[in-house]
Amino acid sequence: MDTKEIYETTMDHMMNPRNYGKLENPDAVGIGKNPQNGEMVIIYLKIENEKIEDIKFQAKACMTTVIAGSIFTQTVKGATLKEARELTSIMLEKVKQMPPEEAACSELVAEAFLAALEHHEMRAKDPEAPVPTRMIENECADQSLQKEGVENG
Repeated sequence: MDTKEIYETTMDHMMNPRNYGKLENPDAVGIGKNPQNGEMVIIYLKIENEKIEDIKFQAKACMTTVIAGSIFTQTVKGATLKEARELTSIMLEKVKQMPPEEAACSELVAEAFLAALEHHEMRAKDPEAPVPTRMIENECADQSLQKEGVENG
C-alpha cells in the first residue's frame, strides 16, 4: 500500500467505521482499558464452530482507536478463533515497534479482543462467567507534552 492508499483507507474507516456498535446476545464480551485515562474498548463476539460469525465493538476513546477497531474487526470477522488469535499476536508485536502514545490505541483493541476470547473460554465452563477486563501497558499521551501541561490523545 502506498501513502495515498493508506490515507484513503484510514479516512474511510474514520468516516464509516465498520462493525461499530453493540452486538445483541453475544457469545463473548471483552474489555480493554487504559488505566491512565479511562479510555476503553468493548468487543462483542458471536462464535459458531470456533469461527467468528459476527463481531462488533464500542469505544470510549479517540478516533485513532475507532479506526483501529474498525480495521481489526473487519480483518478478523469470518476468521477461525485460532487465525484471529494469531492475527492479534502479530498486531501486538507490531505495536511494540510503535511509540507508546501511538501504540495504545491498537493495544486497546487487541486487549479487548483477547479478553473476549478469554470470556468465551470461561463461559464454556460457567455460562455466568463475568466479563474480563485487560489493561494496556502503553500510555496514550506523549509524556513530553504532559510535562508541559499539554494533553494529547
